[in-house]
Amino acid sequence: MEKDKHLGLRIDSETHDKLKKLSEYDGRSINGEVLYLIRQAIKDYEKKNGKL
Repeated sequence: MEKDKHLGLRIDSETHDKLKKLSEYDGRSINGEVLYLIRQAIKDYEKKNGKL
């Protein structure tokens, strides 16, 4: 079984603060929120363009 991958991400303070508030509102960690948003973006892309 393949291990989870690590991704370092640099973001500005304003975006981080907004992401933190959004994740708290949704009851997720910041990491969980980022994964959720990425998965949503992939789902939206595949709906328009077909499976990746």
